[in-house]
Amino acid sequence: MLITGASRGIGQAIGEAVAARGAAVALLAKTEVPDPRLPGTIHTAAAAIAAAAVAGGVVSSPAAARVLAVPCDIRSEAAVAAAVALGGIDIGVNTASAIALTPTDATPVKRFDLMHDVNTRGTFVTTAAALPHLRASATAGRCPHVLTLAPPLDMEARWFAPHVAYTIAKYGMSMCTLGWAEELRSDGIGANSLWPRTAIATAAVANVIGGDAMMARCRTPAIVADAAVAILTADPAVVTGNFFIDDDVLAAAGVSDLARYKVDASLPDADLLPDYFIPATTPSH
Repeated sequence: MLITGASRGIGQAIGEAVAARGAAVALLAKTEVPDPRLPGTIHTAAAAIAAAAVAGGVVSSPAAARVLAVPCDIRSEAAVAAAVALGGIDIGVNTASAIALTPTDATPVKRFDLMHDVNTRGTFVTTAAALPHLRASATAGRCPHVLTLAPPLDMEARWFAPHVAYTIAKYGMSMCTLGWAEELRSDGIGANSLWPRTAIATAAVANVIGGDAMMARCRTPAIVADAAVAILTADPAVVTGNFFIDDDVLAAAGVSDLARYKVDASLPDADLLPDYFIPATTPSH
């Protein structure tokens, strides 16, 4: 599995979940030196994922875990090509994303460009580079998938008005899924998106959206990771072209008790912070 943006948060959690089940994991991220605003680096994430492989009984020591930390800025086509040249890719997971929840006149062009370069362009470049390996995986009968952390394409103005630039950049990732599902269907490669129903306790929530008060109203990254595992272990010929919501996936898998995913277990479900982009017609769990 190749995961972008895996130096912390959801990307790291997905890496831990699949490593505990025996997957080899390559992490693509650019954070090598700790940033006081964003705890975690590609190396600390790799260590946590190796520890998860030990906890899952896959290996006897972290040193034996199949985890690669590959420093890479996915805005660089050359850097991505060099990273993907390692080969052996059965699954590509796109979690790398930049966020700025600002209105039009408060969004510098530099920030607009960053979000589009990382979110839409980075997702496209990384997946395009991985396609020869994913096709080889399909030929070998290894059930390849592309999973992108991107929302359902719900074209309501309320999702655009507060932060036009960010929404377009995230929906660009969603449109990649829409196109790839059909483009890659004949190759036997599944392409899906996954999105959380509630806000997830990540650095973006802590530093960009609302701090500790909002963090308490979140679910943990583990809910997205467990949903990802359910999707990625499904038949790509059948499970493709979907915009999944994390708790919908778990409900379909028979998971009814989601309390363990709350940051604050005592918080009523009604007080959880809804995520952006969830269509009003989507039933809750």
